[in-house]
Amino acid sequence: MAAGAGALLFAVAAVAGTLIEHYDGTLHVSWPPLLAQWMPHVGPGTLPALLTAVAVIAYGPPLAARLSWRRLIWASWAAALAWTWSLALVDGWQRGVAGRLTTRHEYLSGVDRFDDIPATLRDFTRHILIGPPDNWPTHIAGHPPGAVLTFVGLDRIGLGGGAWAGAFCVITGASTAAAVLVTLRALGAGHAARAAAPFLVLAPGAVWVGASADGYFAAVAAWASALLALAATRTVRAPWAAALGSGLLFGLTVHLSYGLTLVVVPAVAVLVLARTARPLPAVGVAVLGFAVVAPAFLLAGFRWWEAYGLLVERYYQGVARERPYGYWVWANGASALIAAGLAAVAGIRRLPAAVRGAQGADRGTGSPGRGVRSPDRTVALLVAAVLLALLVADLSGMSKAETERIWLPFTLWLPAAAALLPARDHRGWLAAQAGLALLVNHLLLTVW
Repeated sequence: MAAGAGALLFAVAAVAGTLIEHYDGTLHVSWPPLLAQWMPHVGPGTLPALLTAVAVIAYGPPLAARLSWRRLIWASWAAALAWTWSLALVDGWQRGVAGRLTTRHEYLSGVDRFDDIPATLRDFTRHILIGPPDNWPTHIAGHPPGAVLTFVGLDRIGLGGGAWAGAFCVITGASTAAAVLVTLRALGAGHAARAAAPFLVLAPGAVWVGASADGYFAAVAAWASALLALAATRTVRAPWAAALGSGLLFGLTVHLSYGLTLVVVPAVAVLVLARTARPLPAVGVAVLGFAVVAPAFLLAGFRWWEAYGLLVERYYQGVARERPYGYWVWANGASALIAAGLAAVAGIRRLPAAVRGAQGADRGTGSPGRGVRSPDRTVALLVAAVLLALLVADLSGMSKAETERIWLPFTLWLPAAAALLPARDHRGWLAAQAGLALLVNHLLLTVW
């Protein structure tokens, strides 16, 4: 019923959005609520995508249950890579990967302006608004310079161009599934992590991970949380090193996207779930790592708060001033639903009971009267924290449309909620996840 309600929400958003766009064109998307156009097609990735989906549905749950933990992490990353690459190649190599990040709005269009990186950073904010000459392309203007500097760095080491940039986003973005698993296990939810692994692999959000920079952003944020969980629970040999790495990655995260300051919400949830005072030293070391990155950008001449203020002005210089808040404030949820999948929606339905530790049927056995296990509460609280971050992002009005891509650093965590579903139903829900992604990728030509 929850999944059906989610599907109904998307249908209503699609019908209402089509009517609004036809009437006054204020949505500025071709196939609302998604930024895509209707184009049924197949491609080189069609057969590999089908084979990957069948393999994960058939063998994913039993393999996840019996593989050693290290092999499960690597297998999840490898399977997510196969899934993401296959979906990207449904659109062909050039259109699906190599050309994605080379359009006039994307990061690569500004790489050649970073010959003198310190000077460009000092001048960065002067080119955010549309009015001044040589204003930044849309995506560079809309993000802190850490995003474009990533691709500048790739170019400097000889990996320039759209093909390398697209491959980098796919490879890093696919590792998000592994990072979520590491986080769950570190917080004592290893069994739930194994149940969630196939769902994280077959996340429909992989349609947009391959190939958009937001997939890369999602991976950086996820590994920051994973290292924080390892440090806070001291489930790694060198917790101080994990904490330092976490702080460095959190510092990079907020300099990749302004909206990713909201990762503080799931980060706090990680610390709360550690359940002891042990996270306090880890927090101190993580803050030290963060204090390395943020001042580095400041000393280079980039003032985050000043740039954000200009970004808000730039945002409303574009189509955002016409996009109606009254539609997108709920239609964004429909877009996020597509990226997370119907299994995630069904799992989210069980969050309240899991958080309360309410009595319920034992998953997979049908035995009534057993309390919900602590690992389930861990999953539920993490997912609830992610949903809270999304709610804040939605209400802010700075995420009107394109949230199937923009919210990837959050929506890629939501399939973990499917671990709360009865084990006997997992293959059916995995089929729903894969089927949704395949339909979107083959019926629509997504922009990202």
